[in-house]
Amino acid sequence: MDLKAEFSTTRLIVILAFAGFASTFAGRSIEPLVGVLARDLRSDPHTVALLSTAFALPYALIQPILGPVGDALGKERIITICLAILTLALAACALTTDLDTLFVLRMIAGGSAGGVVPLALALMGDRIAIERRQVAIGRFLVAVILGQLSGSTFAGLIEGAIGWAGVFAITAAVAALGCGAALLGFDRSASAPARRPEFRTAVARYRTIVANPRARILFGAVFIEAIAVFGIFPHLAPLIEARGEGGAREAGLALAGFAAGGLIYSFSVGLLLRFLGMSRMLIGGGLICAGALVTIGLAGTWQLDCAALVAMGLGFYMLHNTFQVQVTEVAPTARASAVALHAFSFFCGQALGVAILGGALQGLGQLTALSLCAVVIAGLGIVTARRLATTPSR
Repeated sequence: MDLKAEFSTTRLIVILAFAGFASTFAGRSIEPLVGVLARDLRSDPHTVALLSTAFALPYALIQPILGPVGDALGKERIITICLAILTLALAACALTTDLDTLFVLRMIAGGSAGGVVPLALALMGDRIAIERRQVAIGRFLVAVILGQLSGSTFAGLIEGAIGWAGVFAITAAVAALGCGAALLGFDRSASAPARRPEFRTAVARYRTIVANPRARILFGAVFIEAIAVFGIFPHLAPLIEARGEGGAREAGLALAGFAAGGLIYSFSVGLLLRFLGMSRMLIGGGLICAGALVTIGLAGTWQLDCAALVAMGLGFYMLHNTFQVQVTEVAPTARASAVALHAFSFFCGQALGVAILGGALQGLGQLTALSLCAVVIAGLGIVTARRLATTPSR
């Protein structure tokens, strides 16, 4: 690759990194605040935990629309617009004191955030060759993971000083910075001319993608993965409080462990690929996640939860990044649509997982509920390793 092309690729990843950071910073900041919001807004913690679902479900449901819109109007343009809407929604969250209004605003924020990371992945699929793509996406994920890390950690640490409204205000400022980077930084000369979105064609394209057996495996895998891994996140703060170990601060630090594990993955992805390959990466990721979930289920200390979440972050990204790269190749002429369906499946799983695990925690207890999640994620790693190795793309 010549120096000009290398610079163009680096510039693209840097801009997408700002955008991805802003969207995940906003998404993860709510989870350490569940207990505080429940007290301040006089609601049940399990109800307030559904603010995570209120973000994730619109994120999922908007994907079938944003996929063809991104393909038609330009991924760079849609990413920028979505970041602008995200900024306004988060600013409004800082001003409300009504839980119902907060739910509505989180839904708007989730829908707008849904146009950032999936379209960024599709854009990298358009611009970066397959032999360099997994490492490039791994590098991009550093910013996404840092957004998760700093969002959960920052919210937990700073809430006591500035309140949850102040946390929302700062997430809005971060989203505004991401929007500015996208607005000023994208090189739109490389973009195809905008055209009118053809939703009838998009439906036919989605049918073609779903007819691909490899795509069905990948979409099903991320749906199950999200339920098993992410269901515990919004419930962790109330569980830590119930053990008398603290509140938002300790929950934020524990949740930061997941992102730290993701960073370990991002910096070691090249070595992992070289020594493990795809199949062993999937099996190893599933087993690591399973061990971490059982550890959290044992209800030790928040420090032990944090260590388990570091391991779970590493295992999760061993699974998820492999799925992401495979998805960018199931429909090379309609990557935004394929990645949109992938994100739709993933965030439907996240939204459903919060409700499923909330009921399981109340009905089965912490250890049994999380042990069942562990069995599911371990099985997923083993099954997908075999199926992806033997299922052709067409």
